[in-house]
Amino acid sequence: MKDFSTPDLFDENQQIVKVMSYGLQHYGNKRMFAGQVTTVNCPDDNSYVLKILEQEGLGKVLLINAFASKKFAFLGDQLAELAIKNNWQGIVVNGCVRDVELLRNMPLGILALGQVPASTNKRGLGELDRPVEMLDVVVKPGDWLYADENGVLVSANSLMYSNGSL
Repeated sequence: MKDFSTPDLFDENQQIVKVMSYGLQHYGNKRMFAGQVTTVNCPDDNSYVLKILEQEGLGKVLLINAFASKKFAFLGDQLAELAIKNNWQGIVVNGCVRDVELLRNMPLGILALGQVPASTNKRGLGELDRPVEMLDVVVKPGDWLYADENGVLVSANSLMYSNGSL
């Protein structure tokens, strides 16, 4: 995927994109990423995140719905390394991450609401491919997510600039 700017994408596609409200912070070294969304609901348990990141992620972004929890971290350095190994474009966490001193040097797009040192419970709980509501946007599995330092856009379809490049 070529470079893009979410403000430019918004200007050219504002009738079809949704804009996430402010609240996410960058934690990975990749500040621009995009891809088709896979979702996982994680009720204080990130067991399913491991299962998903073990799969090929080329062209995909994982959206972890931690229901805006600030009690536990749903992503750390080990899961991020697995995501990189399996070619995931990025991870958005509706919750917290940990190991931030390591994440910031990893070539992966990572956005989250915050950071906390506690890991989640491991009870095998979770749901795959369910719509996620976060920061004033409903994201459905298969939607396209575009993130850069300006924010996050979500679209039901892949976006292009009027000159065709992206």
